[in-house]
Amino acid sequence: MPETKKYQNTHEIMASYTYQEQPVDRGYANRTLHINLSKHTIIEKPVTQQMKDLFTGGRGFALWLLWNAVADKTSWDDPENALVIANGPLCGTTAYPGMGKSTVVTLSPLTKSVIDSNGGGFFAPFLKFSGFDALEITGKAKEDTIIVIDGDTQEIRIEKAPDKVLNTYPLAGMLTELYSNDSRDRKNVSVITSGEAANHIRYAGLNISFFDPRREEVRIKQAARGGSGRVFRDKHLKGIVVRYSGTSGSSNNPAKPDLIRKAGKRINQEITKYDAQQNNMREIGTAHLVEIMDHFDLLPVHNFRYGTHPDHIEIDSTTWQKAFTQDKRMDSCWLGCTMACSHGVDGFTLKTGPHLGEKVLVDGPEYENAAGLGSNIGVFDPEAIIEMNFYCDTYGVDTISFANSVAFCMECFQEGILDLTKTGGIDLTWGNAESALELLHDMSRGEGFGVIVGQGIRYMKSYFAKEFGGDPGFLHDIGMEVKGMEISEYITKESIAQQGGYGMALKGGQHDEAWLIFMDQIDKQFPTFEDKAEALHYFPMWRTWFSLHGLCKLPWNDIKPPDNKEQDHPERIPEHVENYTWVYEGLTGNKVTLDDLINQSEKVYNFQRVFNLRVGFGTREHDYPPYRAVGPVTVDEYESRVDRYDKQLEELVGVDPAGLSTEEKIKKIREYREDQYEQLLDAVYKRRGWTENGIPTKEKLASLGINLPEVLQVVEKNL
Repeated sequence: MPETKKYQNTHEIMASYTYQEQPVDRGYANRTLHINLSKHTIIEKPVTQQMKDLFTGGRGFALWLLWNAVADKTSWDDPENALVIANGPLCGTTAYPGMGKSTVVTLSPLTKSVIDSNGGGFFAPFLKFSGFDALEITGKAKEDTIIVIDGDTQEIRIEKAPDKVLNTYPLAGMLTELYSNDSRDRKNVSVITSGEAANHIRYAGLNISFFDPRREEVRIKQAARGGSGRVFRDKHLKGIVVRYSGTSGSSNNPAKPDLIRKAGKRINQEITKYDAQQNNMREIGTAHLVEIMDHFDLLPVHNFRYGTHPDHIEIDSTTWQKAFTQDKRMDSCWLGCTMACSHGVDGFTLKTGPHLGEKVLVDGPEYENAAGLGSNIGVFDPEAIIEMNFYCDTYGVDTISFANSVAFCMECFQEGILDLTKTGGIDLTWGNAESALELLHDMSRGEGFGVIVGQGIRYMKSYFAKEFGGDPGFLHDIGMEVKGMEISEYITKESIAQQGGYGMALKGGQHDEAWLIFMDQIDKQFPTFEDKAEALHYFPMWRTWFSLHGLCKLPWNDIKPPDNKEQDHPERIPEHVENYTWVYEGLTGNKVTLDDLINQSEKVYNFQRVFNLRVGFGTREHDYPPYRAVGPVTVDEYESRVDRYDKQLEELVGVDPAGLSTEEKIKKIREYREDQYEQLLDAVYKRRGWTENGIPTKEKLASLGINLPEVLQVVEKNL
């Protein structure tokens, strides 16, 4: 503590604000907090009834605040770009699992459009219980700055923080010590940090902390997607601190707490009885997926060329089960979450970088890290994956974007587009974990080839074509990004619905809108384009609902009632949907149906599509995944699944593969698959009430009640 407290002597209070305490009312704090770092202003604004009716909370509030902060031509690095962090009316509930998520919204340096990203940790609930449904930050500080929100004293401060520590490790722990009253108070502090790489790369993320009292260490979860960490550092933010010590089961002031407890009791009993038999989230978390994905040819290997690898057993669930430490059943990133999937590796000795030889706590790895930092770049050494996981987190690097960017470069290295001269001597052969780590350390220092890799795949496709003579068509086909955002770690070649889930996702290639691979590819639940379109309507709307309320999706679908298969639409897990209607009614007092919840999401989803349109995107041309997500690009890719593809040529395309060269077969199957994707777009747009160009119609907006004049003006200019 004394070593940490000395840093406070270097801080200078630039502005402070005292506000009136008021209790949360049925899930809403009914205020938003606005901080301008250029002007050193701190103001609060009321949440209007219109905001609740149209935007619900969470991601909806954040999008509305960003919409009103920026102009049509605002760039991500303009002072008026807002970094908005929101919670949601159900966020902070402790009687039901998975209710502690933050949603971060901003204009992205990676996609140049609107992005949203969510992360666990204690920040969002503490922000609300301190008095605010959302925090909007605009302007730019002249020096490194910390924002402090003290919900116990109702004081907000902007502090100049010139000390040099910037990386999440050790900064998150230092800020927790600095702004807690004593060691017992550390559990009441949550901080948001990024890291040194966020000064230099486009896909930097944010780390959101929570204090683990059993480990007596600060832990972190990530809102990593889309580059919000880069915006954070561009504003010269070093950290955001919130402190609140009064959390209880009644902090949200629910209207019908017994109804919330009823829902919580039902799902908690299921988790206790069935988790170990189903996905074993309490022991392994999402990393249990590695061997499942490999079994179904869905595990990304060598930049998504292949879907399986014999060495996957080195990084499968048994490996991570052994690596994770302490009592896995209690590893929760919000209070009361019995899913308890937030695992970590204690006492890991680092082998590289500025913390060489130190023993550290590493949060994760999750599936995305194991697959991305593992099989997708050809690394099957679990200790190397853990080390990369740690440095991605501490430098503020999105693991998905980093892994795919490295995989893209490794394939370019294999194909001769890159060589040692072009990479500054970094050997990017498959499986070279040392080189991947060197790229990470380059990013933190802002030097070397790592900075180029840190600009993301969309940038590198253009750069490698212009500077190194790479074939633009080939680079586009193998560059695994949509809208500028790198795709999460699943092979989609045999799931056209999931291709659409990536391609049409509002922010870019992320699976949090629709994860349909098993339903589509394995279980064959969507035989027609209309079926697929219905799935690509329902699931993005349903999943959007979680971000409106500050919720984690895992308790919805990673545990299932034993009779779920007997229900109508078992893929929707109707009992759990009913649970959420109970929780919503219990919190707000308003009885709702599933249709009511979907309607909340449709309003915000369509608004975000128009927002994309406003800033230059949001049309059909931006809704295509790279061809590798659709079918085989290279000869060896085709030949690795030759029986499958030849059969499809004969049965689906009506072409006899006999006598055709592999190149000819690739061309024929590509024509077929690309036509299938066009038909999918048509069907989905029609189901969503959009034009053939992917724009919400004025009639659709009117039916949702979001036909605001400024919204209609954007649509009318683009019809």
